[in-house]
Amino acid sequence: MPTTLPPLGEILDLLPDAVCVVDPEGHYLAVSAAFEHIIGYRPDEVMGRRMIELVHPDDRAATALAVQRVMEGRPLPHFRNRYLHRDGHVVDMQWSAKWLPEYGVRLAVGHQVTELRELERKLEYMAGHDPLTGLPNRYRLREELERAIGDSEQALAVLYLDLDGFKAANDRHGHAQGDRLLCEVANRLRQALRHGDFIARVGGDEFVVLLPGCAGHGDARRVADTLQASVAAAEVPPFAGIGASVGVACCPADGRDAEALLRCADADMYVVKHRHRGAAAP
Repeated sequence: MPTTLPPLGEILDLLPDAVCVVDPEGHYLAVSAAFEHIIGYRPDEVMGRRMIELVHPDDRAATALAVQRVMEGRPLPHFRNRYLHRDGHVVDMQWSAKWLPEYGVRLAVGHQVTELRELERKLEYMAGHDPLTGLPNRYRLREELERAIGDSEQALAVLYLDLDGFKAANDRHGHAQGDRLLCEVANRLRQALRHGDFIARVGGDEFVVLLPGCAGHGDARRVADTLQASVAAAEVPPFAGIGASVGVACCPADGRDAEALLRCADADMYVVKHRHRGAAAP
């Protein structure tokens, strides 16, 4: 008995990925059943519409460049962009596309990667942030510092902050209470900074602040005094009277690279800490 193949459309409609056919100007000519499942529009609702209209506005420029590449005969195997679902939510997609000049159409197969992208975002966040305080970590600090140094038209100050007596108090009262204090200090420091300033936790009780546009040591020291006052106001029993020592370094006066600026600010912080200890001595 001869075998009769079902229509190709019925086969395509079984696929979990969206299959789209558009003309050279990007108007939909055909979509598979999965298109509605993923993006929310029935086939009859998109026929004749331009594909770019359904793309997230922030991704349209990159998508247009990708389309140009495909139309030049360069297949696009793994292009990602975001679509706006019919109900308004964002759908992350990964596409493989090819221009078929003999038919005058562009063929694309799209796989939804929203869950994968959410996982990637979480991993990216974890890689760049301190899990306790939520502040950027040393890795993110280095990226931001090098970017700020590269902006030659903008002055920059670096503050290195260390809590006074925290280690001994943490051992005495317990790490759980110490973690509470660190979170409280992080929140107070974040609130005390200007819009555009950057703060990172780089060690147990050490924080680094970047002050883009800070004119010099005098202005930086005034910000440091404000941060010291914010730390002193932190109230997490049984901790009382926790202070902070803050060192200052300015670019380019104290260095023109990340290592030099951090080293200078750290050294200045120890000078300030020694001064605090001397003032506290009977």
